Amino acid sequence: MHWLNMNSLIGLGACDACVTTPEAPPTSRPLTYEWLATSPPPLTLEFRVNMAASMASQAAAKGLRSAASKHRLLDKIKCTWLSPRRWLNLQEYQSKKLMQESGVAVQRFYVADTASEALEAAKRLNAKEIVLKAQILAGGRGKGVFDSGLKGGVHLTKDPAVVGELANKMLGFNLTTKQTPKDGVKVNTVMVAEALDISRETYFAILMDRACNGPVMVGSPQGGMDIEEVAASTPELIFKEVIDIFEGVRDDQALRMADNLGFKGPLQRQAADQIKRLYDLFLKVDATQVEVNPLGETPEGQVVCFDAKINFDDNAEFRQKAVFAMDDMMESDPIEMEAAKWDLKYIGLDGNIACFVNGAGLAMATCDIIDLHGGKPANFLDLGGGVQERQVYEAFKLLTADPKVEAILVNIFGGIVNCAIIANGITKACRELELKVPLVVRLEGTNVHEAKRILTESGLPITAAQDLDDAAKKAVAAIKK
Repeated sequence: MHWLNMNSLIGLGACDACVTTPEAPPTSRPLTYEWLATSPPPLTLEFRVNMAASMASQAAAKGLRSAASKHRLLDKIKCTWLSPRRWLNLQEYQSKKLMQESGVAVQRFYVADTASEALEAAKRLNAKEIVLKAQILAGGRGKGVFDSGLKGGVHLTKDPAVVGELANKMLGFNLTTKQTPKDGVKVNTVMVAEALDISRETYFAILMDRACNGPVMVGSPQGGMDIEEVAASTPELIFKEVIDIFEGVRDDQALRMADNLGFKGPLQRQAADQIKRLYDLFLKVDATQVEVNPLGETPEGQVVCFDAKINFDDNAEFRQKAVFAMDDMMESDPIEMEAAKWDLKYIGLDGNIACFVNGAGLAMATCDIIDLHGGKPANFLDLGGGVQERQVYEAFKLLTADPKVEAILVNIFGGIVNCAIIANGITKACRELELKVPLVVRLEGTNVHEAKRILTESGLPITAAQDLDDAAKKAVAAIKK
């Protein structure tokens, strides 16, 4: 299974931690190659927890743009990287809506696109305290700064009039946080929600775990903090329940988990009910993870999901059209969106040597060896295994549209990929796009001899390379000439 960012991860509730992406690097372009090299791509970060720590989990960390997920349980976890497709981007209020529709208890909220709508929403809530949250796909909103001068993308107030004033300084302005581009991200929507007091915080998640061949429930009475810290310092406070995919969550399992989370008396039954509803949501939306942190208890005796993250199985897109239709692409990089149309995985970097590669692992190796020889990759572009000639052409269009690109390095190891298809696509692109930068090509594998013949007889100024090391040297040398 793959997972999708709701950045493919979703946040809910009054905490600033409840953002739509996990701890991700800025989505600005260019990203630095150093970041990509030092932070493994969390495309589908699968968590396996040592059974001695009493926890097993699989979680995803959102696309190559996302930094390593904060949900690594230190040395308790083994990580496996899988190939992704595009990741799903949903705003916080959208994920909260999904939970509401499944009967999960969340704070009352409204969404506003204008200051006047925010003011009216605050009045309709008629709450003792109101939280106003800027809706962007980035973390650190509480400590962010608007170019309007307002500090903080999350504000608490008891006065509805203040909500309107604050919204006026949020909407239409750029919010800059530790995870946004340098110039920030424009805020087009705010969420106006009821602020609730939390008397106690717990952690609860449902995750796909390969070791158990299905979903597991993971919980801890220590919520509202990084779960990896709990697993490292007090592993005995991590509880797990394996879910039978045919039976679902049994009443005794839900009650036992609620008890382990510290819910007593009537709250135990209420928490068990929320756990079962969360599992219903898990199935309903084809999730690979539903994580609630905190699953809180209020002074009034309510069990509420204050902050949640949801990952989706992108292979289920065909039957989750309503969910995927909610995909918020306003903050997505235009080049990445265009690449996605052709089933290409593209990430812009800060160098000047464009990389044209099949396979994520080979693409990473190509970036590494370019850097080793003194160059800087301009992008990460993975063609995938089923590439056709038109995709090759479109990939070249994307690469040549980047004004930073001074050379292109093609590195193809054909297993599933037919090298002749790549060669035909390259020659077509070179002629029709009138390629003006040096092109270095290394081909190996299926039908490679025919591919090399096509390139040789094309009469185009293409530099052939014997292997990856030779290709990288020639690409770097082409720029230095």
